[in-house]
Formats: sequence, C-alpha cells, structure tokens
Amino acid sequence: MKGGGAAGVATLGAAGVEVAQNVLAEIQSGVLPLVLYLDTLRWVFIAVALGGVALTIYARLDDSHRGRR
Repeated sequence: MKGGGAAGVATLGAAGVEVAQNVLAEIQSGVLPLVLYLDTLRWVFIAVALGGVALTIYARLDDSHRGRR
C-alpha cells in the first residue's frame, strides 16, 4: 500500500506534464512574435530593478540623515 501512493503521485505528475506540454504547444504561436522584444524587455526589467535598488538606498540614507534609523 505504501507504493500505491507513490504510483498515484507519479501518474498524476505524468498527466500534469502532458497537459502542460499541450498548453505550451497551443500558446507557442502567440508567444513567437514577442521573441523579438525579449532582449529589450530584459534590459527594461534590469533598469526597473536597478531603479528600485537606488530608491531603497536613497530612502535608507534619507532616514538615517533624519535620525529615523
């Protein structure tokens, strides 16, 4: 009986992978036009992340100058 649970989980996992593959195959045609913009989007996300880091550093320095931390 102990192996039955593992077999059930493996069966559900295999079915889940098959469903995921079918879904990815269907949305692939919709995603392909966006591939051209992936490099630009990567740099946009990096810039936003760096902006967030800079804002956090500024807020910490401002708090320390005002004696809040």
